[in-house]
Parts: sequence; structure tokens; C-alpha cells
Amino acid sequence: MKFEDYHISDQIKRNLSELGFKRPTDIQHRSIPPILKGEDVLAIAQTGTGKTAAFAIPVIDILHTSKASTRTDGIRCLVMAPTRELAIQISEVFKKLAQFTRVSTFCVFGGVEQDAQIARLEKGIDILVATPGRMFDLVSQGYIKLNKVDMLILDEADHMLDLGFVRDIQDVVKFLPRKHQTLFFSATINEYIKNIAYSLVRNPIRIQVSPKDPVAKNITHSVIFVEMDDKRFFLERVVNENPESKILVFVRTKVRAERVCSAMERVGIKTITIHGDKEQQQRNDAMAKFRIGEVKILIATDVSARGIDIPDVDYVVNYDLPDKPENYVHRVGRTGRGKQKGLAVSFCSTEERNTLKEIEAFLDKPITVKEVTRKDYVETIDFSSDGNDDWRGLLREANQMDAGKPVKAKGGSKAKAAKPKKKDKNSW
Repeated sequence: MKFEDYHISDQIKRNLSELGFKRPTDIQHRSIPPILKGEDVLAIAQTGTGKTAAFAIPVIDILHTSKASTRTDGIRCLVMAPTRELAIQISEVFKKLAQFTRVSTFCVFGGVEQDAQIARLEKGIDILVATPGRMFDLVSQGYIKLNKVDMLILDEADHMLDLGFVRDIQDVVKFLPRKHQTLFFSATINEYIKNIAYSLVRNPIRIQVSPKDPVAKNITHSVIFVEMDDKRFFLERVVNENPESKILVFVRTKVRAERVCSAMERVGIKTITIHGDKEQQQRNDAMAKFRIGEVKILIATDVSARGIDIPDVDYVVNYDLPDKPENYVHRVGRTGRGKQKGLAVSFCSTEERNTLKEIEAFLDKPITVKEVTRKDYVETIDFSSDGNDDWRGLLREANQMDAGKPVKAKGGSKAKAAKPKKKDKNSW
């Protein structure tokens, strides 16, 4: 079935055609009809399968059609997302798909001044995409009214319904009309979150089930056992062996992101970071530079793992394994989007072995181990462009300084070793 065969407005079909969308993906094929019928939907599908369009297409059609017959003012659809980057991305998808229709979309999020957002809201919009914090601020100030919202959408629903956000969602529902449609979309979900989802709706939820393996087939993912202090050398090697590749590197903390960035700069590798301590404009600039390939290495915390659609990411590196097993799926899903192939590799230290077991239990299958010979391991470190070969000593000294202990000076360092020749990206 093609999009042109759907009972949706000609304007939307025109937009889909101009964007190059001819046939719906599986999640779109299963979700669009029940949403058009007004059913509540809980949709679970792998990353990169087009979930945003799966709810955006029918929602725009419903609002466009209703605006043709009635003149209803006020926000009709509320889309909530856990991060600013994801909210902005969803808003852009709605705007592209709603071109030539009567439907208007606007996005509100924190980290920027609210005056410009208030001015746009006062002009009137149909679809509001928002992060919880800024939205509640504007609701409490009276600039956002939700009494006419008849569609509530939670993207990355498992995260939105987790302990950090579930009370926010429950508060939102209190502002909405008693009768409204609810749509939950995510790549992962567990029984606990599913039960919360059921508690928030009155109508039966139509569940769209993804394949058993939550990682898409076009993503080749593997793990390498690397000690924590050696990870920077192996990241340097990945980058040097894939000089033209766009590589997204995930770390656990904001501090780690900056430290890894500094380590790469010392060996002449240009990187950029994105995390919660960055100003919103800095985050936007970092994402823009990575999208267009101006900077090919982006080091990120999980703020960028969920739902973000970055074109042509060739490689995902889990420099640190994620705290939550489901975040592994979201991280590696940043590559291999749509029909493209993708590669993902995780560095697992001795301290992270139990975390790896939790991830494999979540996936219900082992992750392929890429064996590294002792010789290869040592060469990866020895051939690093970092000029000081006494890196273990430096780490010990740094730890002693942190503890307030005296440090004995050591002199001398070897000359830089030559970089290893470019190898096949699957050489490990």
C-alpha cells in the first residue's frame, strides 16, 4: 500500500511525495488507521523506523480536516518529549508534513528566554510540542491553555512515564478535556511502564509490537573488552581507521564528555560535545555542525540518545556502557536509520561486566565480542599520537593530587610513535 492510497488530504500526500515518502513503514502502516479512527495507541517499534511520522501524518490530517468544517481556536494536540533536541526535531517533522495545510505547529522548551515563545503562542497554534519544564511554567503563567486539547502524544513514552516524569504526565491529564485521544510511542517499554500507560487511558490501547530483537537488523553491533584507562586509545584508533566516517560517541557523564574531548584534542582529533551543562544555543550549534559534517565526532551524554534522527551516522561508539539497559537500544539506534547500514561498538571495562550482562539480558541475546589479541591491544596504546607514554603514571599522579598527597617528579618521555596504518573497520 502506498501513501497515495490512504484516505488523507491531498496536501499531506503532496508533502509526503516531495519529501520522498512513497510507502509507509510497518509502524506507520499499523498505526495510522487506528489513530485516524480516534483510538488510543501504544506503539512500540525499533529506532529509525519512522515513529514520528506514524503519529504526525494522521494527527495533521485530523486537524486539517476539522479546521475545514469548523473554526476551533486553541491548542488541539499536545506532544510531549523528554529532551529539547527531540522536541525541536518532532516540531520540524510536523511543520514539513503540515506544509500547505491549515495546521500550525510550535515548540516550547527551556534553556532560552520565554518572551519569544509567549509572543508566538498568543498568535494561536494547533499543535504544541513541548518539554515538561517550560510547558508547566507557561501553563502556570496562563500563556498555555490545554482545555481544548483532544490529542495527547508522548514520544519516548517509556522515559516520559518513568519516575522522573510520570507525575508531570498525570498533572497534564488534569488540564485536558475528559474525553481525549492518547498516543504512546517508543522503541522500548517494560511491564511497569505499560501498566502506567494503561492507567492513563479509558479506551483499550491498540498495541503495535516490534520484532523480538529491539536492535534493527541493519545495525551491526559488537563489544570490545577494554580497560577503563585504555578507552581513549581505542577511540583514537576507531577514528583513525574511519577518517571519513561520522561517529557519535556516548559517555555516561558531562565531565566524562569534556575529558574525552580533551583527550582527542591532544592527539589532533577535532570533536564537539553536547550535554546538559551546555547552553541551549551551544547544544543547537553542536548538533548542527555534526549534522552537516563540519565536525565528524560528537561526544554526547544520553541527552542525545533518545529519538534524535541525525543523518548518515556511520558509527556509534559506547565509550561507557549506559546505566540503563534500554538506553543501549536508543544509543545504537542513532546509526542504521531507515534503510541505511550502521556500525556500533561498545567498550566494556572490567568494572562494566555486570552492566553488559544486564544489557544482554534486556536484548535476550549476547552481543558479539570482537576479540583483540594482546599484541593488537598493546599496539593500539603504543601507536597512540599522545606524546607521553607514561600515561599510567600521569593517572596515578592525578589521583594523588586529588587526594592531597605529594607527587614525585619524573622526567623524560619517549618520542611520538607513528600512527597505525588505516585498517578495515571490522579488523577487530
